[in-house]
Amino acid sequence: MNSTSPTIAATLIPGDGIGPEITEATLEVLDALGAPFVWDRQVAGMAGVNACGDPLPPACLDSIRSTRLALKGPLETPIGGGYRSSNVRLREEFKLYANLRPARTIVPGGRYDDIDLVLVRENNEGLYMGYEHFIPIDGDPHAVGMSTGINTRQGCRRIVHFAFDYAIRKGRKKVTVVHKANIMKALTGIFLETARQIHEAEYAGRIEFEEVIVDACAMKLVMNPWQFDVLVTTNLFGDILSDEIAGLVGGLGMAPGANIGEHAAIFEAVHGSAPDIAGKGIANPIALMLAAAMMLDHVERPDLGDRLRAAIDATLNTDQVRTGDLGGKATTREFAAALVKRIQASA
Repeated sequence: MNSTSPTIAATLIPGDGIGPEITEATLEVLDALGAPFVWDRQVAGMAGVNACGDPLPPACLDSIRSTRLALKGPLETPIGGGYRSSNVRLREEFKLYANLRPARTIVPGGRYDDIDLVLVRENNEGLYMGYEHFIPIDGDPHAVGMSTGINTRQGCRRIVHFAFDYAIRKGRKKVTVVHKANIMKALTGIFLETARQIHEAEYAGRIEFEEVIVDACAMKLVMNPWQFDVLVTTNLFGDILSDEIAGLVGGLGMAPGANIGEHAAIFEAVHGSAPDIAGKGIANPIALMLAAAMMLDHVERPDLGDRLRAAIDATLNTDQVRTGDLGGKATTREFAAALVKRIQASA
């Protein structure tokens, strides 16, 4: 890093399973790039439980409150014991209302080529708010399961504005609102209604707008994904569709994510901790590296983010260095070393 460049404090959460391996590979690449981050390492997930009995330790939360910026590997949620997902708790704690999931073809020649989609998912409302309970009947404590979803006008406005502003800022052509207002007339009807109102009042003539029912959207993504550009939807639908979209470009190993709010932003690999391959040195680190590129964009260093993305493309397609999930034989460290070499050559 250039000694005259301003540094940026950021929280680093390596995570569980393959998390520490892909994190170290990503740090090597960021160092070669001259990224401005100064890291405060923290633990969460099972590493947090093992260290201090809490999957989301107070020190980790305090660090993010201070830096307002974090890079996070996959976290494992302990089974039983009343533990809630650390990822959900982070989104709630820092009001990270926007989940941004871009998907772009990097390795050509697959079932789908030239994919370039962005899904914007509302992150704090809907059916993921956790308002659930059982009703016992005739001695069966779980005879009836109930869940209540909540979408607010304010929450809908916030995520729809985010999607439109993101699309315009990035030079995208169209925003598609995905809903189920034909059946869930209140819960997703308010989302569709709000999107229509905001487009008409603020964005008409500036960007194309369309709406599609979620089940039809899932089918169209398989049949003709190129008809879409930026999609915005509610929490549950966004969770499902973002994984489907990741499948179009090679799976979750190629899928970065960002959780963005007014006071913090957390960037992550959205895949799991993959304990079955942890410690074997064969994990694909690209998702976390692409998340780091998004993080560079966020701190207004898109020049570095673009260099990182270009170097990943060249390493995969020109140098043909790939991990096993992409048909290659490179280890995590070998891929990182080849990427560092590419970055240094482009300096």
